[in-house]
Amino acid sequence: MTERVMCTPEELRELFLFEHLSPEQLDTLCREGHVVEIEPGPLYTEGEPATCFYVLISGEVVMSKMSGGEDIQISRTSQKGVYAGAWQAYLGDLGSDTYPASMRAVTRSRFFVLDAEVFGRLVREWFPMAVHLLEGLFIGNQNSRQVLDQRERLLALGSLSAGLTHELNNPAAAAVRATSALRDRVSHMRRKLQVIASGVYDAEAITTLIRLQDEAAELVAKAPTLTPLEAADREDAIADWLDDHGIAQSWELASPFVAAGFDVDWLEKVSARVDASILESAVRWLFYTVETELLMNEIGDSTTRVSTLVEAARQYSQMDRAPHQRADLRELIDSTLVMLGRKIGDGVDVVREYDPALPALPVYAAELNQVWTNLIDNAVAAMDGSGTLTVRTRRDGDDAVVEIADTGPGVPEDIRTRIFEPFFTTKAVGEGTGLGLDISWRIVVKKHHGSLTVRSVPGDTVFEVRIPLEAPTPEVPPATD
Repeated sequence: MTERVMCTPEELRELFLFEHLSPEQLDTLCREGHVVEIEPGPLYTEGEPATCFYVLISGEVVMSKMSGGEDIQISRTSQKGVYAGAWQAYLGDLGSDTYPASMRAVTRSRFFVLDAEVFGRLVREWFPMAVHLLEGLFIGNQNSRQVLDQRERLLALGSLSAGLTHELNNPAAAAVRATSALRDRVSHMRRKLQVIASGVYDAEAITTLIRLQDEAAELVAKAPTLTPLEAADREDAIADWLDDHGIAQSWELASPFVAAGFDVDWLEKVSARVDASILESAVRWLFYTVETELLMNEIGDSTTRVSTLVEAARQYSQMDRAPHQRADLRELIDSTLVMLGRKIGDGVDVVREYDPALPALPVYAAELNQVWTNLIDNAVAAMDGSGTLTVRTRRDGDDAVVEIADTGPGVPEDIRTRIFEPFFTTKAVGEGTGLGLDISWRIVVKKHHGSLTVRSVPGDTVFEVRIPLEAPTPEVPPATD
């Protein structure tokens, strides 16, 4: 129950916020505002339109903020004169138009209340110089943070672009080499066709060669993966068989035959099906067939790799999608891992433990990818190129949880509370800006109403991101605000 009572200038003068105002100003406050006595209970809720400015006259209040789906108490006070609510109203459009936290009365409490618009107008009229100074400070901090955030993003993008260029270059170069070799093999096969067309082989021999060619192509498609030792042993055996049958350049032929899945038993079947006079021609015909198939496989694998990298880059950047959308966290994380593949390196084992039942979430996908980038990059740096990176997703009640864990030395307890502060970094000068975790925290907490926390012991550091499964679309405050 809320009860309005009479406001007096004398009572307001006892509040430190108003103690130096003139009698005329105090009279204006009493005329424009009012005093209310409120039973224990909520006064306003975080995220609601900020309509009133409150000053505590007596009683006790608790301030709280949402974090990870829980209402966390941030302060509890009975200090006379403390203020809360629409205190940024004097900034006009620059200030927040919603309550940044929730407030509730613990005991029956008495407040002086001003309408937000009235409070903003009076402050601007009475303290114009102070308002200009505060506006300058607010805008200056906002612009500085935007510039620094943008620089952090550009640094990350530059690093990712360099890695992506390297990753794209490898399969592209392989495809170019394979295409050149394939052109040479096709040229050899054309010459073989000329020999066949000249009538050297009868119809039955040609039919047998074509069947062997088809069988060889099938073997290539089913070729087993051999260890280096197994491959070497099989190459020796095939080279010996070729030498025994008077076929020159046995070592040139042996390696592609092994890669295609050939063994001595299969070559014996070939020998049994063709006349001895054309055995070497048949073997070389199969050699060109095998090399052609292997080269086409290499081209296919290379172009598929390029396509995968391009798709990962598209998924990572979200350039062709709406900023706020329903997205599968697994797809976002996987695209980030692909983009960071070169930086992660071969010395780090990546373990994925995804919950397949986790639904798509309403998120700012591109900005979450920046969070994964910062957390994974830090984890890899902590392990110094060797260790295990584990990425987990799971559902916990109404939250989706993503954990990024590393086996590095851990975060010392004395700095654990500071790592989310802007400009705080443990990296050497020039190696880190100290903004990665700060930006990540703001993206997760402010834009997604979630939480970002860390727990750490040597050999097991886990950064945990919690995001509500369902959340209202924010009023577009960008992550840099």
